[in-house]
Amino acid sequence: MTQSKTVAVITPAFRAQDTLPTTVQSVLAQTHADWQHFIIADDGFDYAGFLDGQGLRDERQVFLSSGGVGTGASRTRNVALDQLTVPYVAILDADDRLKPQKLELSVAALQSHAIVTTALDVMTMEFEHLRYVGDGPDRELTPGEHKWVSLSMDSMVVWDRTKTDARYGPTLGNMTDLELLLQLYRKTPHSMHLGTPLHDYIKRDGSMSNGKDVAAGMIASKSEILRRLEAGYYGLSAVDMAGVARFLRVSLAAEAAYGAALRDEPGLLFEYHIEPMLKAARA
Repeated sequence: MTQSKTVAVITPAFRAQDTLPTTVQSVLAQTHADWQHFIIADDGFDYAGFLDGQGLRDERQVFLSSGGVGTGASRTRNVALDQLTVPYVAILDADDRLKPQKLELSVAALQSHAIVTTALDVMTMEFEHLRYVGDGPDRELTPGEHKWVSLSMDSMVVWDRTKTDARYGPTLGNMTDLELLLQLYRKTPHSMHLGTPLHDYIKRDGSMSNGKDVAAGMIASKSEILRRLEAGYYGLSAVDMAGVARFLRVSLAAEAAYGAALRDEPGLLFEYHIEPMLKAARA
């Protein structure tokens, strides 16, 4: 019997009226049409009625509520994750976009791997290209190798719930996407990384990974993930644990130096800031 290839696309929505229509349009344009789009309101807003008024309603859309206002993306995503019956999951924030082939190519890769990540196209809020992250050849990665290839923004993950599954940790202020990815690796030693940029990641003003005042929160979350990692929480092999820990230590040093780098070069992307440090650590 052929397994269903339905993908549940999970989108938490908090005051997302300005950005959600573009996000929804990118799902409607997918070449893989077997999807359900879970839109979970974290603000009490009627997004079903809103999209209907925009001419963007589709029978494959599922509307849920977090049950609160501003409970956070982690808790809101988990509301949908706890209700899924389909095999595949993709994460899509309410201000990002999928390239048209994102689901098609990810589903193809899921036939041999439990986890699929993709390169991304980092853009301004006006959808102007800034840089690619994780681009290059398609490759199988171990947990210890992953962050050295895809050095930021782990929300581009797609996974097969029948082979591995996880939930977002609501106690972490930042880095919840990396923490989820490490949980997913508990049950599978490899992932497939697609080097074609298939996900538009929008760098918003003051975004968590690029704002001038977020270093303390990022350092705290990365330090906690490192603590959990070295305590064996994720169940990784010694080699993989060492690879992730080494990346996190470089990343923590980059966070500590980022404020000064921003003062010297306003608007500097964190990815450009950390990249030379990663290359030096490899060497």
